Amino acid sequence: MLLVGCVALLLGWTAIGLAGLLRPRSVVLSGRVLFPLGALLGFALAVLAGASLLGGGIERLVLPLGLPGLPAHLRLDPLSSAFLVLLGAASGGISLFAGGYFRAGEGAAPGLLCLQYHLFLASMGLVLLADDAYSFLVAWEAMALSSYFLVTTQHRLAEIRRAGFLYLLMAHVGAICLLLAFGVLQGGSGLFTFAAMRAAHLSPGWAAAAFLLALLGFGAKAGLVPLHVWLPEAHPAAPSPVSALMSGVMLKTAVYGVLRVGLDLLGHPVWWWGLAPLALGLLTIVYGALFAAVQTDMKRLLAYSSVENIGIAFTGVGLTMVFAGSGMPVVAALALLATLYHCLNHSFMKSLLFLGTGAVLHATGERNLGRLGGLMHRMPWVAWLTLVGTLAIAGLPPLNGFVSEWLLLQSFLFTDGLPHALVNLLIPMGAALVALGAALAGYVMVKFYGIIFLGQPREASLVHAHDCGWLERIGLLWLALGCVLLGLFPLQVIGALGAVTAELVGAVVPQASPHWWLLAPVPGRPVSYGPVVFLTATLAVVLMTVLIVRLTYRQRVRRAPAWDCGFGALTARMQDTAEGFGQPIRHIFQPFFEIERELPAPADRAPRYRIAIAERIWKLLYEPLVRAVERLANTVARVQQGRISVYLLYSFATLLVLLAVAMAS
Repeated sequence: MLLVGCVALLLGWTAIGLAGLLRPRSVVLSGRVLFPLGALLGFALAVLAGASLLGGGIERLVLPLGLPGLPAHLRLDPLSSAFLVLLGAASGGISLFAGGYFRAGEGAAPGLLCLQYHLFLASMGLVLLADDAYSFLVAWEAMALSSYFLVTTQHRLAEIRRAGFLYLLMAHVGAICLLLAFGVLQGGSGLFTFAAMRAAHLSPGWAAAAFLLALLGFGAKAGLVPLHVWLPEAHPAAPSPVSALMSGVMLKTAVYGVLRVGLDLLGHPVWWWGLAPLALGLLTIVYGALFAAVQTDMKRLLAYSSVENIGIAFTGVGLTMVFAGSGMPVVAALALLATLYHCLNHSFMKSLLFLGTGAVLHATGERNLGRLGGLMHRMPWVAWLTLVGTLAIAGLPPLNGFVSEWLLLQSFLFTDGLPHALVNLLIPMGAALVALGAALAGYVMVKFYGIIFLGQPREASLVHAHDCGWLERIGLLWLALGCVLLGLFPLQVIGALGAVTAELVGAVVPQASPHWWLLAPVPGRPVSYGPVVFLTATLAVVLMTVLIVRLTYRQRVRRAPAWDCGFGALTARMQDTAEGFGQPIRHIFQPFFEIERELPAPADRAPRYRIAIAERIWKLLYEPLVRAVERLANTVARVQQGRISVYLLYSFATLLVLLAVAMAS
């Protein structure tokens, strides 16, 4: 059974983590043996889950674990298989990179990091296999706790401890919402298996309440605005392989959860349920892209980019529910395909970029974009492989990021068939916001890659930068290869994901073109995309250009210094800075930002200019909430007098109230 094999691989990850405690200080055991072994298990998990996805079947398993009378129910179906493929394939490359990345003296001991890391992987796998609320929440909490310890690897730094606490706080707020959602979903039956929840008959009001609670709970984990505040703090605080795993994989478990509840446990969705994830997704796209554009820390920039991409995924979820609830199953399948494809794409793209920044951080000790530059000559492997991820996440064909965004925009074009006039009017405006987010993403990636790898080094110490090791190169190469293959062969991926759309919305997207190389997702629409043709034409144009230039100028080549506009004293200080790249965005979208400037005096002999950009959400939403909680805590604290006589009085008063209630009943 494939399900048994998947469970065995999750247990294998746990065993690998425990093996790290045999020699917790040994970098060789953890980095050169256990992490590569964990990568092999990840690839094996992707193969097993891929076989299950292609088979389209459903397997169930009950394990005698957990509370008495409440065993652990597991289920492997097309939806869980698709996300297990994502988990295994992405974690394989990340684990290979991590084997060469982690070193002694960087926070926790290597063996302890190995345990936390592989428990994190195993708990995410269990989230995707759980088939009852108890198993799901246990795995969800194990995922949160293990990732918290990974985030706080450098726990001696107060800034990192604060980031970890904020992450844990938001994780538990989301967990409370999920607990309430499952309480509603069981419908008073007292049965918390997912099978019982599918059979429960909830009233429209309670069904909507369950979905909204699930959206809040999973949205807090995913980083939906305004629940995203932990994400820009936790990702920069964590080691780069952990950031890659959290952004590339963990955030997708939240997308999985919303799809599981909204399209599976609740049955046929009501169309207006989809408006909530759709609106939040569109807001998150624009918000994340804007804040990514003004960042000067490369890991914070990628963290806000993750916010933007999660917004794209939830926009697809919203469209899927709107179409499914409006009796348009084929178009709902198209929107769901765009969502699933983008989740898979983002796991490769963002993991590659976070690992690339990790290699830069190790080689230079710098995260600030203002102190980097010119690293392409010092780190060619990292530079060229990171370029693949940069172009992919910018949405340029023929790489994978373009395919999912193109499918999502195609989904927006079908809103004219919705039987709701107001929705027909408003939803097409979302396509403009998606296009704006895609344009800003391209702008952000030009800034990210250009400042780090191009130009001249901005600091003298960068001449000592070195390329990454062989294990790290293999991990980067695997993820870059995934970005290329997912972009070149979308038809094969869409065919494999058809089992998921058939399970959740009862339809598959028919391929309108008979050609294997031409993607035409919906019949009757003259829209198609051929990634192989595009790549072939691009390579042909480049090759012809090179040949023409060489043949034409072969006898007339003259080498000379680059033209410097008549000014010979060019230095790295004259290059565009991260602040300079973000300045137009700050001016155009100033109401979004809380900007604090430090300007020098006119006669200052040592002028200093500083700008700090914060989120208005902190001041408008979270600071009032913190003050309200503090006032409530101070009020409750007055009850604690520290005297035994007062506490006995409370107990006596409680007994009197209980007796009165018992007598009245």
